[in-house]
Amino acid sequence: MEVTGYQTKRWRVALCHIGSVLTAGLLLVLFHWKPSLEVQVKCKPCALSQADWVIIRDKFGQCFTTRVCTEALGEGSLEHHPGARLEDRRTSIAIGVSEEEESRDTIRLHEKEEKNILRYYLFEGMRYVWIERRQMYCKVSILDEGWTCADLHLSQAGLSQQDHNTRRKIYGANLIEVPVKSYARLLVEEVLNPFYIFQVFSIVLWVCDAYYYYAACIFLISTISLGLSLYETRKQSTTLQNMAKMSVGVRVHRSGGEEMVVSSADLVPGDCISLPADGMLVPCDAALLTGECMVNESMLTGESVPVMKTPLPAGSTIYSPEEHRRHTLFCGTQVIQAKSYVGREVLAVVTRTGFCTAKGDLISSILYPKPVSFKFYKDAVKFVLFLAVLACVGTLYSILILVRNQVPVGQIIIRALDLITVIVPPALPAAMTVGTIYAQNRLKKQGIFCISPPRINLCGKIRLVCFDKTGTLTEEGLDVWGVVPLENNHFMPIIHEPRCLPAGPLLYSLATCHTVSVLRAQPIGDPVDLKMLESTGWRLEMMEEEEGELPASQQFGMKVLAVVKPPPEEEQPRDMKHQLPVGILRRFPFSSSLQRMSVLVKLPSEASAHAYVKGAPEMVASLCRKETVPMDFSQMLQHYTTDGFRVLGLACKPLSSVTTFEEALQLPREAVESSLSFLGFLVMKNVLKPESAPVIHLLRSANIRPIMVTGDNMLTAMNVARSCRMVEPKERVIFISASPPSHDEPAALKFIPAEHSQGEEQPEDLSQPRDGCFLQPQPCHLALNGKSFAVVCEHFAELLPKILIQATVFARMLPEQKTQLVCSLQELDYCVGMCGDGANDCGALKAADVGISLSEAEASVASPFTSHVANIECVPTVIREGRCSLVTSFGVFKYMALYSLVQFVSVLLLYTINTNLSDFQFLFFDLIITTTVAVLMGRTGPAQELGVERPQGALISVLVLGSLLLQTALLITVQVLSYFITVSQSWYVPLNSTVTAPQNLPNYENTVLFCITGFQYLILAVAMSKGYPFREPLYTNVLFLMVLILLFGLMIWLTLYPLGFPKTLLKLQGIDDLNFKLLLLGIAALNFFTAFVLETALDHGLLSCLRRLRRKKPSKKLFKRLEKELRQQQPPWPPLNQALFATPKMSIAVR
Repeated sequence: MEVTGYQTKRWRVALCHIGSVLTAGLLLVLFHWKPSLEVQVKCKPCALSQADWVIIRDKFGQCFTTRVCTEALGEGSLEHHPGARLEDRRTSIAIGVSEEEESRDTIRLHEKEEKNILRYYLFEGMRYVWIERRQMYCKVSILDEGWTCADLHLSQAGLSQQDHNTRRKIYGANLIEVPVKSYARLLVEEVLNPFYIFQVFSIVLWVCDAYYYYAACIFLISTISLGLSLYETRKQSTTLQNMAKMSVGVRVHRSGGEEMVVSSADLVPGDCISLPADGMLVPCDAALLTGECMVNESMLTGESVPVMKTPLPAGSTIYSPEEHRRHTLFCGTQVIQAKSYVGREVLAVVTRTGFCTAKGDLISSILYPKPVSFKFYKDAVKFVLFLAVLACVGTLYSILILVRNQVPVGQIIIRALDLITVIVPPALPAAMTVGTIYAQNRLKKQGIFCISPPRINLCGKIRLVCFDKTGTLTEEGLDVWGVVPLENNHFMPIIHEPRCLPAGPLLYSLATCHTVSVLRAQPIGDPVDLKMLESTGWRLEMMEEEEGELPASQQFGMKVLAVVKPPPEEEQPRDMKHQLPVGILRRFPFSSSLQRMSVLVKLPSEASAHAYVKGAPEMVASLCRKETVPMDFSQMLQHYTTDGFRVLGLACKPLSSVTTFEEALQLPREAVESSLSFLGFLVMKNVLKPESAPVIHLLRSANIRPIMVTGDNMLTAMNVARSCRMVEPKERVIFISASPPSHDEPAALKFIPAEHSQGEEQPEDLSQPRDGCFLQPQPCHLALNGKSFAVVCEHFAELLPKILIQATVFARMLPEQKTQLVCSLQELDYCVGMCGDGANDCGALKAADVGISLSEAEASVASPFTSHVANIECVPTVIREGRCSLVTSFGVFKYMALYSLVQFVSVLLLYTINTNLSDFQFLFFDLIITTTVAVLMGRTGPAQELGVERPQGALISVLVLGSLLLQTALLITVQVLSYFITVSQSWYVPLNSTVTAPQNLPNYENTVLFCITGFQYLILAVAMSKGYPFREPLYTNVLFLMVLILLFGLMIWLTLYPLGFPKTLLKLQGIDDLNFKLLLLGIAALNFFTAFVLETALDHGLLSCLRRLRRKKPSKKLFKRLEKELRQQQPPWPPLNQALFATPKMSIAVR
């Protein structure tokens, strides 16, 4: 983001006011269209520290202007961390930049009249404050970036009132304000839109030219469409405002020890808030300091499973909302239940407010979306400009003709300008969105909701789709397949019924190592945890403060959070009876980055506590003492993961140091999750959804690349990839293993061929040149995990594009890596789709060109598309609709352009002989024929099959321009031919050229051109309504077909037998010669046939020629050039079983 400062100059402002008066407000309109120009004219550039206006240029090249505000701060202070001691107060704002104390940054405030002056501006809802030492404006959230977890724990005392007031001025109100403009303002802004200004200009012109009925009709239609547009815009703003608006009473602690209830709008970072036991809607981002919370985060993630939040560990690590997700309550989420420890309140410290929060970020992404960069839209603007140039040429011609015909000057000006209104169709923007609106409605009927309609056209260009695994390709819940226990450090056979396990660490780890909670007597939590607990038969009971605390305390000798009780005796196996319950003291929830979770538990018979850990097997094994991990650990893990099972490792550790509940709360996570004893594997079955394999096969046969991006184990992911036919049985798989640099070794990369599970590996195939293999669309599939991906990105950046071209499976990927992958693929010019369940895919769903979230929410703000049907069948549906919508937009655009050209040619012809179309003739063409046709044309649905071909994305291409030029040549020929045939008839009487239209109407020339052009509008509608291969045939659009038949019938009737009223209304000349009228119908039929042949020939003949030419010419798309390069590379790439090392220079460059 580039920010430039400007200072207002009064004399410049005065000159602008004078200019506005002299230009009758045109200067103001120009300033409204280009606000940055207004700032540049009224102000002079200056240093940012003196600026009262700034011009902001974002990364997409868009310019915005905003005013700089100043505010007096008084005597307040804002220290480096929220827990700063009161006696350390300074009259400066210190900001934490890094962990080192000395590199603290400071806002040195301007001394004006001995007051601290804060300078800031608001941009897209976010507040940017001036930092003197950095000499730049920074997001206000930078003030929170240096806080450590220990600093946040110091905030339990709360802020003093003075500190709170200072922060309130700096951070502003804790509100996510969505501007809802009044109807009057919306009207002014809409009317000042270039399109409506052109409409007003056209209507004034038509009234001057005595086209009263036509002007009145267009005025009425424009007014209605404007009214509907304003209503829709305001309704959307109001809906978003209601969604963002939040004001609740919150209990806040102040530094004097007092508590007070304040409005959530008054919260500032550093405030310590108390959460009620029955939950609340969270009004800000806050770090949980004490107690446990069960939170529903579906509003942010679309994930309906409640999430357990635990207290932030106190340590010197820098607090990060992403890294400490499991300890952070996000704004807009619902705390279902809050439980305190040791009788205290559940406390949290506010870390972010307003637009800086997670909810603020989401609202901001809806209010200010990333501009959809699509060639089609850019080309449409260029084409309208081309039409405008054509109009100018026509205007010059008409002026010459009218001067020659000695028409009065006033009449010449009106006629010449009238031509411009003819060639630039006023209904073009509306007509182009018709296809998208129909597609959106069809998607809605199929349970797919879209909050960004312009992206529907983008769906038609998708070349690659990334899929999450769990919950997307496979079923959400996993069934417990069994437990693999250890005995004497050796794996035992799998036990399919965990309830048959003897009392001991393995059974206790299954019964307690989870984040399940009980809400209204129902267990809630992660589906994996619920299935695991259910498989043991044990029952969870949460400890309430009021009741049951004493018996539990007596039984365990200390307070416990929850108790897990064995099943009733009659439900237990005969040979083993479990009597003793197990108490849970503390839980460390699962973290994607750590790939594990752990619990501290207490048995009634033992004095000290135990820790149980569950997580990714490789991660758990790395935390265990080596002697406790069996020798055949990897083989056993591979045995299950290769067969597609999801495997979790289990471990335990006695904690002799923990003998009280308070000690359990003080213990850091690192101390718990180290020197563990390995217990065995929990094996879970992840069933593939029945729709996954057919959909993946369909996408691959349509030449759309599927990619799997999952947080799961590599071999499990590979098995699912084979099961869903992402990797076919005979296709080779190559694993990428990359290791980061160590002390004496540089970063290394190796390509290792996979062993085929069916034993079908052919070693000789690997050693031979694989030219034949490389001619296939995808010769081999690369597979890599998150760690290798990170090493490749950092140390082998030049190989990343080649890897991405062939990689199909990405395993053990962190949420931020998924987003990084999507962005890297987009850099290769892929149009990327992403389909996930919304939980940890939010970033990737938003970054993709087309994000589809499988969620219960009607329209999850996590992605542009949300499918209620929780399987991937929505992906081909969205692509088909996108292709259909894109082709419809092209068809409608070409139709509207040709309709303008037909009318332009006929009006020029009539001008040449000093006449024109009548008022009602214009009305008949524009309303009855063109508008009806353009609106109904888009109703045709998408083709059922998904083919390899993709629709064109560029309007300015040989195919489109060729079609327009040939059709224009045809329509000019037909109109000129009809004119000369008419003039050559024996009964023809020339018109009175001493007067102009409408005085010399009806006449023969006008009537013949009216009949011929009427047919041409309908012929073009049929020719431009292509079905195959992206849309259903025209006859499936019954309403459109009926209207076309009716209109063709009406035109034949008006040509052959125009009767009294219509004849008088349209000012048609009676022609008695039936043979001539039949000849006109014959010309129209010939026009129909020729137009159809032209379109078909262009579509098939020219397309194949273009494809042949394009093969010789290098593609504009980077990924296509890379694919070609890889196919031709000798020796074939990648080099197998060779270690590649990063050069130090390369490594430094990447860093």
